[in-house]
Amino acid sequence: MDALTYGDETRPIDLTVVEICAGAGGQSLGLHRAGFRHTLAVELDLDAASTLERNLTRLALEEGQPQPVVAVGDVADKMVWDPRDHQGVSLLAGGVPCPPFSIAGKQLGSSDERDLFAWAVEAAGQMNPDAVLLENVRGLSMPRFAGYRQAVLDRFAELGYRADWRLLEAKDFGVPQLRPRFVLIALKEEFAPYFSWPEPSVHVLTVGEALRDLMSSNGWPGAEKWVERANRVAPTVVGGSKKHGGPDLGPTRAKREWAKLGVDGLGVADSAPGPEVPVGHTPKLTNEMVARIQGWGGPELEWDFGARKRRKTAIYRQIGNAFPPPVARAIGESIASALRKEGAEDGVHGTDSQYHDEVYRALREHGGFVSLAGLRKALGGSLGDGEIIRRIDYIRQDFEIDERFRGGAPTYRLGEWHAFRGQEDHARHAAFATGKLRSRIS
Repeated sequence: MDALTYGDETRPIDLTVVEICAGAGGQSLGLHRAGFRHTLAVELDLDAASTLERNLTRLALEEGQPQPVVAVGDVADKMVWDPRDHQGVSLLAGGVPCPPFSIAGKQLGSSDERDLFAWAVEAAGQMNPDAVLLENVRGLSMPRFAGYRQAVLDRFAELGYRADWRLLEAKDFGVPQLRPRFVLIALKEEFAPYFSWPEPSVHVLTVGEALRDLMSSNGWPGAEKWVERANRVAPTVVGGSKKHGGPDLGPTRAKREWAKLGVDGLGVADSAPGPEVPVGHTPKLTNEMVARIQGWGGPELEWDFGARKRRKTAIYRQIGNAFPPPVARAIGESIASALRKEGAEDGVHGTDSQYHDEVYRALREHGGFVSLAGLRKALGGSLGDGEIIRRIDYIRQDFEIDERFRGGAPTYRLGEWHAFRGQEDHARHAAFATGKLRSRIS
C-alpha cells in the first residue's frame, strides 16, 4: 500500500471520501489531513466550488494522486451527480444547509425547502459507505428537533449503521472561536465498536495568540498590547448573507463580543494596521485573519481563496461559512481509526444517545392510534401528559400526526415525514427550478 509522509507522520492511502455541500473546503482539508482522499466533492456556489477545485487539484498534484472531481450544482440533482455511482466509498461527508435548524431563523426543519439532512441519509443508503459524517448548527440539538433526530437515527439503523450525535465546539480543537457544531457520525456495525469521539485539546488558543504575527506584520506598534487584550476565544464567525451588503463579523450581539476583544466588527480590512496607527486603535480583521480564526494557517493548512481574482466580500463568505479544518481533521482521524479497526472495541457508539426521542419512538413502534395513557405506559411513566403533548407538538412540525378522539380523549398516530428524501413530487423541486431556493441557500 502506498503511503504519504507529513513531517514524522506516515499514513496509508486507503480511505476515500465523497463530500457534499462542500463549501470552500474547510472540511475537505481537515479530512485530507486525516488521511481521506476525495473522489468527488459537490458544491452549489460557484466561488466556493472554484476554490475547492483549485486547492484539491493542488493537493493531488503534490501527492501524485488522481485529481478529484468537483461537481457544481444542486446536490440533490442527479444530473449533477448520482449517489449510486459512488457505491462503496469509505466515507460520505458534508455540511448540509443550516437555515432549517438555525436558532437565528424560523427553525422550520423539514418544512424548509432547503433541508437536505434526510436526503443525505437516503444518499448514504444508495452509496453504502463505511461511515457517514454530517454536520450542522447547534439548533438541530434543541428539543424542537428531537423527533427529527430520532427519525435519522432509526433510518440509519434500518440501513445497517450505528449512528449518534455530538455537540462539538471548535475551541476544543485548536481553533480560537466557539463555533459549536452538531455532528452526526454513522458507521457500519463492523466498524462502530472501534469509534470514539475525539478528545478536546488541553490548551485553548486565544485570538491574540492566533493572530499575533498577522496583526504585527505591517509594523503596528500596538500589536502586543492588542494581543494582551484579545486573550480569549472569539464568538462564532458567520458567513453573512448574499442579500445584504458587505462582510462584517455578525449581528449586534456578536459585534459587542468582538469589541471586548479589541476588534472592530463593522467590516473586514484590506491589510493589518501599519506603523502610523496609534497604539490604542481598534482594528478590523483581514480575510487572512478571519481564515486563521477559522483554523486555516501554517504550512499544512494553507488554502488559496483566489484573493487576486475575487472581491473581498466573496472571499469572506467562503471563509465564514466553512467548517474549521482542525475540527474536521480530529473527527476524520477518529473515523479513520475506526475504519482501520485500531484500538480496543468499546461497543458504545450509537447505543445510548442523549439526543433520542422516546415519544417519537413510542408513536412509531405502536404504529396505530395510541392514547396518552398508552404512551405513558410505553414510556414507563417517565413523562407526564403535559410533557408528552409538548413533545407531540414538536413532532407534528416535521411529521404528519393524525389525531382522533376516543371517548372524549385524544389519540395520536405518527404519519409521513415532511422531509425531502428525493421524492419526485416534493415542493423542493419547484422552488429550486424557479431560482428562489438557490438564492436563499447559504
